[in-house]
Amino acid sequence: MLTDIEIAQGAAMLPIAKIAEKIGILPEELELYGNFKAKLSKDVWNRVKDKPDGKLVLVTAINPTPAGEGKTTTTVGLGQAMAKFNKNAIIALREPSLGPVMGIKGGAAGGGWAQVVPMEDINLHFTGDMHALTAANNLLCALVDNHIKQGNALGIDPTKVIFPRALDMNDRSLRNVVVGLGGSINGVPREDHFVITVASELMAILCLANDLSDLKHRLARVIVGYTYEGKEVRAGDLNAQGAMAALLKDAIKPNLVQTLENTPCLMHGGPFANIAHGCNSIQATKIALKLADYVITEAGFGADLGAEKFLDIKCRAAGLTPSAVVIVATVRALKYNGGVAKSDLAQENLEALAKGIGNLGKHIENMRKFHLNVLVAINRFDTDTEAEIAYIEEYCQKLGAEFSLSEVFAKGGEGGRELAEKLVHMLETKESHFAPIYEEKLPIKDKIETIVKEIYGGEGVVYTAAAEKQIRTLEENGYGSLPVCMAKTQYSLSDDPALLGRPTGFTVTVKEVKAYAGAGFVTVLTGSIMTMPGLPKAPAACRIDVDENGVISGLF
Repeated sequence: MLTDIEIAQGAAMLPIAKIAEKIGILPEELELYGNFKAKLSKDVWNRVKDKPDGKLVLVTAINPTPAGEGKTTTTVGLGQAMAKFNKNAIIALREPSLGPVMGIKGGAAGGGWAQVVPMEDINLHFTGDMHALTAANNLLCALVDNHIKQGNALGIDPTKVIFPRALDMNDRSLRNVVVGLGGSINGVPREDHFVITVASELMAILCLANDLSDLKHRLARVIVGYTYEGKEVRAGDLNAQGAMAALLKDAIKPNLVQTLENTPCLMHGGPFANIAHGCNSIQATKIALKLADYVITEAGFGADLGAEKFLDIKCRAAGLTPSAVVIVATVRALKYNGGVAKSDLAQENLEALAKGIGNLGKHIENMRKFHLNVLVAINRFDTDTEAEIAYIEEYCQKLGAEFSLSEVFAKGGEGGRELAEKLVHMLETKESHFAPIYEEKLPIKDKIETIVKEIYGGEGVVYTAAAEKQIRTLEENGYGSLPVCMAKTQYSLSDDPALLGRPTGFTVTVKEVKAYAGAGFVTVLTGSIMTMPGLPKAPAACRIDVDENGVISGLF
């Protein structure tokens, strides 16, 4: 059996100009990165902005498990399937982060016969967007420390610098560091920390900015720290926004690539959904909606994280109106939620399935709270039995959700034909009336508690003393009306990764609350969430190699 990378390396890719031509992008609107990757110039939006929008479909999933769900694979396969019966569809995805690629998760370009290519480029350096974000982030950090060293005219308190350095790699050793050691020539010593680049506020800004001008204004608003008197210090106070924007002038442009079956894909931005807002860029999504009748996009991790943030943050910021939600699940993952060990998931177990299926049920209910129609896609494995599939289908029918099997991993677009047909039928016959789950003007605590109770199914929220103080300060400073971005474990509906299925009776502990003034939301850290992941005992990087001809192996 071929590996993912072997399948990708055998792909019959078309020149990217041909892919662009399919969706009406002109040659002069492309900025080529070799034969198979390109960025779109701002001229594309200026030309198409007055066209009517296509229909926007969000692909999300149950809470992720070690058994695998295949959300990105399903997204890619669904886009390929739409082309099987001549539907004008574009896929809109996030870019992978090098940290997970080299860690435990692997790449984020799909899998099997439902992949975005060139897979190696996409999962490694791609068009350099992640590197540009890392550079811009660390430029701001360097300017802050230099300002303190060079007389500190703004009166920045070194103990209250809050903007962290960034690196697009899983490196737990950088979670807490001390900078400026070695004498006065090396600066002022202070504690600092690193986040992974996809958790940087700059990543969120890139994905929420409408254009380069908006990007620059948002960069200027970034809070880097506080003075000795407690006054906010922003990037604009350091006059940093111009140089940062210069580093990001190309990164802000959406990337165009293709699938194994030559379906167009706009791939841009890559915030994690457990520690950031988990959606690709507004620019890519809005351009796709002008160029296609159907846009298939995804949001990171389970629907409690990525989908909630897509609907409450991204759609609100961009004025987007999604038409439907596809929730991806597997028999294996639902049995894992029901208490079955990973090694035993190949065995039929209806009892465990009945225990774990509540996780799917909760996500269906949640998407309905946004007044959206739901289609459940079961990503099929060879070990799934007819009885198990029938059980899930009957369960979905009882909840009034559409149901379809998906075999895109093994069969590509052909394996998603039924899924695509049911989706199109639902879009043409059922109307959604999308609305966010909370009003922006609510106090911060009310927004947090709405998400915890309505989306997670918790009983309430416990706030640390530090979080209570931070919320009061944020509201006093005018940030109370911003949407909230919950940083929470992806493995459970709760803030405890060990609580699988559909837990009840739990509370969520809020440890820290801070304003991402440039991005335009308030970040809420819960549980033991880490903004800088670590590598596993056996990192994926140890299996990756390249031969003398430059052919890469081991990527997945």
